[in-house]
Amino acid sequence: MKIKKLDIFIVLLIGEVAGWLLLLVINNLESGISLIESIPLWVLPVFFPIFCLIWFLFTFLLSKKNKSFLQIGKFALVGGVNFLLDLGVLNLFIFLTSIASGPFYSVFKGVSFITAVINSYLLNKFWTFSDQAQNKRVTKEFLSFIVVSLIGLFINNIVASFLVNFVGPQAGISENLWASIGAIIASFVGMFWNFVGYKFIVFKK
Repeated sequence: MKIKKLDIFIVLLIGEVAGWLLLLVINNLESGISLIESIPLWVLPVFFPIFCLIWFLFTFLLSKKNKSFLQIGKFALVGGVNFLLDLGVLNLFIFLTSIASGPFYSVFKGVSFITAVINSYLLNKFWTFSDQAQNKRVTKEFLSFIVVSLIGLFINNIVASFLVNFVGPQAGISENLWASIGAIIASFVGMFWNFVGYKFIVFKK
């Protein structure tokens, strides 16, 4: 098994997109955090692609003993950029509207999650799981994808909305930062369901 040039391109692209999305999230958080303020703007877009490539090469080497390691490595990269896409779109809405709680937060979270899920479907289908389905399978597969994703959206949105709208900011954390923390916790809660659903229901072979 050899490394494909397309794989390298996708990995570097994922790293670049993830770096810029993280910058978007950081810039929307509360100021005054010395660690964040000390990071030059060019660092994340430069080093994230390198980090992603190192991770991919590491899992590729492990896959020589067990092929599933490469799939896990790809899934982790896709999951990472989807997580940042979810968080990035959410923070973009917060930045544009200055709304970080209430009913509109739930709407923003729903839109950001759907955006990340669509990206997840495309990358996982054609790259992670290499599922080259025939046309007759596409409709059934996409319907199962929609069902799994809607359940994931429900889990994700309920957890995030509960933490932001009912629990509220804790320990003096700003509203914007707490909105992102709620989204992060919600993403981790829904991660197990997404993996099981995509691997064993949507992309099962």
